[in-house]
Amino acid sequence: MDKTPSGVPGITAAYYAQAAIAFGVSFAGLLAGIYFLPLDTWQRLFLAMSTLFVVTSAFTLAKVIRDQQEAATVRVRVDEARIEKLIAEHNPFATG
Repeated sequence: MDKTPSGVPGITAAYYAQAAIAFGVSFAGLLAGIYFLPLDTWQRLFLAMSTLFVVTSAFTLAKVIRDQQEAATVRVRVDEARIEKLIAEHNPFATG
């Protein structure tokens, strides 16, 4: 698996393709199921709007989680750099 500069495993093209295809197939299946249900038009439209709301909410949640993880990663890297600087500057044998 590919590694990013921070050492975290990266996403391969195959994994990305699998996720995109799985999402497309499941979304198309859901829409086909709504279309072929023996319901009135307004009921189908309600289910379709609910589906769109759930999908957009899932994307928003995934983005929020990703943003929190990235923020935590940046903070950790900044803290590590600060500690490395302090250690590099510290000389226990200096007089003063």
